[in-house]
Amino acid sequence: MRKTRIYYPESLSEGQEIELDTQSSVRVARVLRLKSGDSVYLFNGQGGEYESHITQLDKRHVFCKVMEFMDQSVESPLIIRLAQGISKGERMDYTIQKAVELGVHEIIPLATSRTSVNLNAERQKRRLTHWQSIVNSACEQCGRNLVPEVKPIEPLARWLEMNKSTYNIVLDPRASQGLKMFPYPEQAAITQQPVTLLIGPEGGLSREEISLAEQHGFTPTQCGPRILRTETAAVAVLSALQSLWGDFA
Repeated sequence: MRKTRIYYPESLSEGQEIELDTQSSVRVARVLRLKSGDSVYLFNGQGGEYESHITQLDKRHVFCKVMEFMDQSVESPLIIRLAQGISKGERMDYTIQKAVELGVHEIIPLATSRTSVNLNAERQKRRLTHWQSIVNSACEQCGRNLVPEVKPIEPLARWLEMNKSTYNIVLDPRASQGLKMFPYPEQAAITQQPVTLLIGPEGGLSREEISLAEQHGFTPTQCGPRILRTETAAVAVLSALQSLWGDFA
């Protein structure tokens, strides 16, 4: 039977009595129809998870007793940062969800010349909260106990100035080389230095933006002869990176 995992973003300790938030309570009580005495597994993003037992519940309130700590991890040895040009609605949601399932450690949403989503400060705040909730849910589903952070939205040029990664890839369908030609980072390096993957939004990055990325140490790389949608590109390249250097053994 598949275990129920719940992200609980506060401190946890054995013997503690906690109440789940409303969203998690509704999921446990009304969607999964769990009962008092059933087990759930709580994690707070600091590593490991706690087996917990439901002590009481109704349709909107679920209380649990935290039991045994389990030191489990499904993290990849390959540290990947996804710098993603913001795409519209469900496309960005899909990209973030699948990136988490594929082991990405950090997500940086970028405003580029072809970003068609106009976000003022208030909308940016709401969108970041929404994206982080997608990350949290994806971790619940895929078994991760470390929760990737969605960074604040940055303009591409300013973010390139701040990026300090050693291994940098920018997707460019006109590039002459593929991932297999990218310099292989040694195992010791990939556990200390992230591989940063830069992907444009719908329509991709402009030639000027790719040139600017090159000036900041990014290697233009293509992922085959076909033009992929932005959300497809993220899934394809993250999978390839895990196959080449990560835990897709």
